[in-house]
Amino acid sequence: MGNTIGKLFCVTSFGESHGPCIGVVLDGCPAGLPLTEEDIQHEVDKRRPDPTAGGTGRREEDRVRIISGILNGYTTGAPLCMIVSNEDINSHPYEDTRFLPRPGHADYAAHIKYGGFNDFRGGGRFSGRVTAGFVMAGAVASKLLFGIGVKVIAHTVQIDNIQAAECSPLEITDKIWENPVRCADPETAIKMIKKIEEIKNKGDSLGGIVEAIAIDVPAGLGEPVFDTLEGDLAKAFFAIPAVKGVEFGAGFKAAAMRGSENNDRYITKNGKIVTATNNAGGISGGISNGMPITARVAFKPTPSISRRQRTIDLRNLTETEITVKGRHDACIVPRAVPVVEAMMAIILCDFAMRARLIKEVIS
Repeated sequence: MGNTIGKLFCVTSFGESHGPCIGVVLDGCPAGLPLTEEDIQHEVDKRRPDPTAGGTGRREEDRVRIISGILNGYTTGAPLCMIVSNEDINSHPYEDTRFLPRPGHADYAAHIKYGGFNDFRGGGRFSGRVTAGFVMAGAVASKLLFGIGVKVIAHTVQIDNIQAAECSPLEITDKIWENPVRCADPETAIKMIKKIEEIKNKGDSLGGIVEAIAIDVPAGLGEPVFDTLEGDLAKAFFAIPAVKGVEFGAGFKAAAMRGSENNDRYITKNGKIVTATNNAGGISGGISNGMPITARVAFKPTPSISRRQRTIDLRNLTETEITVKGRHDACIVPRAVPVVEAMMAIILCDFAMRARLIKEVIS
């Protein structure tokens, strides 16, 4: 019952890691949007693993197919359904450990919730593989946002304890695809790559932080008190597997600031009301205030590691050991960059439609 997000731009995710396909249905996508499979493919390709950044050995082509909602290169207003096939599948390692919940994974919780009927292969619905659908939906959302002048970008700002220097939106756009960790700071990117390789060789994994920025978002988006803009953004970010923390603007640093430091003073710039600082992260009272929306999303280390770990055999409730086999990312952060970007775009698109900034027919 929890596979759909959005009120007007409704995104429904389906598929499992080792099932026939991963897909998404968009209901409420406006008619008249020029859209091709290549438009979607361009974004989906960004989440493909890179072995130089600790990427998984699983090699999926992820060829996008649009199977409904398009006619003559334009959206029709009907539900838009898109899929990528699962082809490079090896389920045998998961058959061997079906009743041995992997530490850090959702195996045990899912086993209890679904009475053991859940698809355990590769994590099933709880696999990062499902994010391919998120990116497909985000590609459509980004194109709709572009039509009203809004741009969303994301980049890696931290892996392990290695932090990137602050970069401008232009630097982020220009530089993140020049290295496999998607970091706009080239010198820091080299350190991140070396750290991932070091940890991978030890059979362990790393986490990190992805920052997302939405530029030129109009003021007034958000529906307090329960459908606040940052509330829905946080919900979308937490739907990404491995996310354990979300903050906006100054975030947790605000707890150690004085009011005189944290308050964003209003000024005018080129005849427009802006703030001198952006500690609020572009959102005040749950509503966009016209400043760039900034969010940071923290990812835990990939739980699948090759080191032996302790667990419980669910068949007899005895303690035992498990060695997680299969193909896994030593650090999921670089591949999460386009996913975070997509989720921010999806939510902003939904709120822009609620504010009638995006119409039901694109003219």
